[in-house]
Amino acid sequence: MPMDQPGSPAPGSADRRTELAADRTVLAAERTYAAWVRTGFAALASGVGAKKVMGGVLPEWGVLTTGTVLVLFSAFCFVAAIWRELRAGAPPPEPDVRRLPRFLLFAVNGFLVLVCFAALLGVWFGRTTG
Repeated sequence: MPMDQPGSPAPGSADRRTELAADRTVLAAERTYAAWVRTGFAALASGVGAKKVMGGVLPEWGVLTTGTVLVLFSAFCFVAAIWRELRAGAPPPEPDVRRLPRFLLFAVNGFLVLVCFAALLGVWFGRTTG
């Protein structure tokens, strides 16, 4: 037996299905945000790791190019995560689930972009071989 809030549409009605669709839209946007951030972390780790792992295997310019491209791609992913969050499409009806605070997303992703630039300096000026 479903527990409805007072004043909410009857279960199975078109209005209730529309509200549930709005909830799914919010949750899908959060999954998309998480996927961008996860991809950014993977690229950041790969870019930093490329400096150590590929040193001595590739020429110095190849190591620097690979590390730079991966770290810059990670920064792109962190920016794209916010961009996708801001442009999630047409506004749905008022969902029941609460969205993540946007200021928190901006703060976290802004910090991650700064980490990317610090990692980029490490790739450019750090030691290649252990």
